[in-house]
Amino acid sequence: MSSLPTSPPAAAANGSSESGAPQSGAGTQPSANSPVAPAASAAVTPSPTFSPLYQQIKALIMQSLQTGEWKPGEMIPSEMDLAARYKVSQGTVRKAIDDLAADNLVARRQGKGTFVTTHYEDVVKFRFLRLVPDEGEPHYGASRVLECKRLRAPAEIARLLDIRTGDSVVQIRRVLTFSNEATVLDEIWLLGANFKGLTAEKLNEWKGPMYALFEAEFGTRMIRATEKIRAVAADSTAAELLSVPPDSPLLSVERVSFTYGDRPVEVRRGLYVTTRHYYQNDLS
Repeated sequence: MSSLPTSPPAAAANGSSESGAPQSGAGTQPSANSPVAPAASAAVTPSPTFSPLYQQIKALIMQSLQTGEWKPGEMIPSEMDLAARYKVSQGTVRKAIDDLAADNLVARRQGKGTFVTTHYEDVVKFRFLRLVPDEGEPHYGASRVLECKRLRAPAEIARLLDIRTGDSVVQIRRVLTFSNEATVLDEIWLLGANFKGLTAEKLNEWKGPMYALFEAEFGTRMIRATEKIRAVAADSTAAELLSVPPDSPLLSVERVSFTYGDRPVEVRRGLYVTTRHYYQNDLS
């Protein structure tokens, strides 16, 4: 994280800053006819911000992950090699990798090295699956894709994806079932430029997490997400698809997912039946 900006140094009595840089108009008395300087002239000028060295190294490693120099599942260079590459100490590299591991972007494997994580691994795939059964272990349900089509982004979706209204997007609607019970109704919007060739057939043929498909087939990896959660009543369409009575209570979860560079690539709106599940969120 970058350090907070500090306040600029106070001006010295002679009109110069502490750094010795001259200030405009220093030592000059305004004439009677000179306009009085507006209060805005005293506005605080933002100071440069700096980040710790290990965070700069973390950012450089993430750039290599983003460009595909080290792909998901591959081992990254050793701490010694990275230290030599970036001309820093191994301790600095180790702290950068600690941060990347905490973000689930890499994983250390005892006696083997440090590897780029994938959406196949439990530590990553269950990070984005927050629905937990009242009994048993978390697991992925069966996905039934209702439709997958390419269209122009409506204004609200364009705003969330940081694109222009009318730009190409892919819309997916699907139902997730757990233990043969319809549990989640998803409406998913994806950047059209990132997911050319994505079809309902490809989605239905894929065996595994959807994010693993996005990573393996389209080179788009989800790094983080923000969510808004509220309680809603099931409308007639949701009630039919989720096999619940109309107006049944559902959990509504709106997610915006981001890839490298903090770029939004997915908007996901899910309706959850929570009679046998709960939504778990870990805070740290």
